[in-house]
Amino acid sequence: QVQLVESGGGLVQAGGSLRLSCAASGRTFSRYAMGWFRQAPGKEREFVAAISWDGGVTYFDDSVKGRFTISRDNVKNTVYLQMNSLKSQDMAVYSCAAGLGPGNYCSGYGCYAGPLSYDYWGQGTQVTVSS
Repeated sequence: QVQLVESGGGLVQAGGSLRLSCAASGRTFSRYAMGWFRQAPGKEREFVAAISWDGGVTYFDDSVKGRFTISRDNVKNTVYLQMNSLKSQDMAVYSCAAGLGPGNYCSGYGCYAGPLSYDYWGQGTQVTVSS
């Protein structure tokens, strides 16, 4: 079991930055890929970024590429999403997720970007961007 708690959301002006954190409990955190997803009111949940269990591979949605970075610290059991040059379109509830654990050999963008690849989800943190 992995429990996930996000933090770092808040109100920021367009063009500003925020860093989201996702703290995981459980000793198996380092064995899971981690993803960030977001959902704006009235819209479907969408993939933002993901990182492999060892941090060696990262994926980003085109809408955030070049502005967002994802990283993880397997000692602190935490994954981060650094968001720069924020736009009004980035405003949403951001959730982290853990998946593609031991025995799951799915790889590539399609696997990491698909919500069904993730077994554990946090509650989410609100990001509000003012223009």
